Formats: sequence, structure tokens, C-alpha cells
Amino acid sequence: MFFLKGLSLELTLHPSYFGPLMHQYLREKLLQEVEGTVSGEYGYIVSVVDGMEINVGSGVVQSGQGSATFNVKYHAIVFKPFKGEVVDAIVTNVNKMGVFCDVGPLSVFVSAHLIPQNMSFNPATNPPAFVSEDQSIEKGSKIRVKIVGVRADVGKIFAIGSIKEDFLGLL
Repeated sequence: MFFLKGLSLELTLHPSYFGPLMHQYLREKLLQEVEGTVSGEYGYIVSVVDGMEINVGSGVVQSGQGSATFNVKYHAIVFKPFKGEVVDAIVTNVNKMGVFCDVGPLSVFVSAHLIPQNMSFNPATNPPAFVSEDQSIEKGSKIRVKIVGVRADVGKIFAIGSIKEDFLGLL
């Protein structure tokens, strides 16, 4: 789920930022461009931690523009969910089709078909919930979900989950 990954990025710096604080500008630009973004290959980039090897002397000036490009190597904590992984989630929405929940930045949908048979949707409760004799899954509930599928879109990752197995469901 969480990994420490060595990555690199090519940053372009405008000539107005050249000077004694150039290293600091490159560091700030790296944090702005990378943290909180999604890569289909690596997942969510949660945080840049250390190892920002920025060699200011190795920048290449682009002819005709005056800007310089720098190859920056860094380490980041990435969040990448996998099929078959079990995660704890917070329910954000319940409807007759199933349950939507969040695992940090990941949105997980648990279909009504992947909820145990003893639980049924009750729209009369406030808020709407999947209920059984002894428990209720409603907005704000904490549940344990097994990821059965993951899909990455531009800027977001979605997953399909199940609570139909042993030790899954309401916490």
C-alpha cells in the first residue's frame, strides 16, 4: 500500500529565479508539482521525504528562451492499492446500489452484491443504511474492505471492494 520510491523529474526554471536562492526555488517547485498528484504507474504521491539531489550546476539552458532545465532526483512516499489488499475505510455515502467509502485519497465502491446476504438496504433509516439484526453500515461507519479491482484515471484512482468474506465489514 505505502512504498518509498526513488523518482526523478525534469524541472524548468525561469531566468528570473536564477541567483543565490535557486536551489530553494527548485525545491518549492518540486513540492508543488509532485505532492498530491496521481501517477498510473506509482499511485498517489503522498509526500516528498528526502534526497532531493538538485545539482544547480548541471542545469541546461534552453536556447531561445533563457529558461534552464534541471533533473531532480527525490524519494517519495507513494500510496498504491492492489487487488486482494484489505484496507480500513470510512463510509461516505450509502444508497441502494451499495456503499461508497474512502481510504485516504482512494475512493472505494462496495456493490450491494458484495455485501453479505444478511444485510439489506433500508432507505427508511436516517441516514440510509445497510442493516442486519445486530449491525448497521451508514455514513461515517468504519468498515474493513477487501479490494477486488483497481482502476486509475487521470488524477484519481478508484477501486471496487467487497465485505462478503470472513473478518470483513463493520469494525
